[in-house]
Amino acid sequence: MPANPFVPPFDRLPVSLPIFPLPGAIVMPRAPLPLNIFEPRYLNMVTDALAEDRMIGMVQPDPRAADPRGETVCRTGTAGRITAYNETRDGRFLIRLTGVCRFDIREEVPTVRGYRRVIADWSRFAVDYEDGGRVPERRDLLDRLKRYADARQLEIEWDTMRALDDLDLVNVLVTMLPLDIGDKQALVEAVTLADRARLLSGLLEIAQVPTVPPPPRPH
Repeated sequence: MPANPFVPPFDRLPVSLPIFPLPGAIVMPRAPLPLNIFEPRYLNMVTDALAEDRMIGMVQPDPRAADPRGETVCRTGTAGRITAYNETRDGRFLIRLTGVCRFDIREEVPTVRGYRRVIADWSRFAVDYEDGGRVPERRDLLDRLKRYADARQLEIEWDTMRALDDLDLVNVLVTMLPLDIGDKQALVEAVTLADRARLLSGLLEIAQVPTVPPPPRPH
């Protein structure tokens, strides 16, 4: 990760941080994620984060958990730093998180302001502070992205995508594409860039396979 005077070094990442459980919403290192904050507990969370280190952990509810209230979360998420912030007249916060580093949840700790807080274990993801690496199949990835976007009528800023380096390209796509919860979580947990790129490319290819409708039932 390029030196940034506003981002703490890896060995000074916070021991604990608030988490924002939101299905389908993840943020990868160096990628942006816009958020519209309106629930009172999450307004508290943003206010407190702004007064501390501006860090919020994005996690997803665990789709495998037998938990109708959706309170069980996946054990791996990504911490993002609030890099843009606006208040609205109707009492919302419009913020932008920029991803910093992934983490595993070691344990949850009590809070008094409604939102949840965890002890973070950063140790598996020191790679997020490295300069990335290369994606040998970059052209194949972009070709599959083009077919995927055409099939779903997604608007892609192609000049912007092509200008990104390999790490930013993959992490921005993982953050922004409308993949399902399980696929997004698998991508978050893919530690290396190479593994993440291969998985993303495979998911884009699978998503283009048309679903065969079942045969009609006899009357």
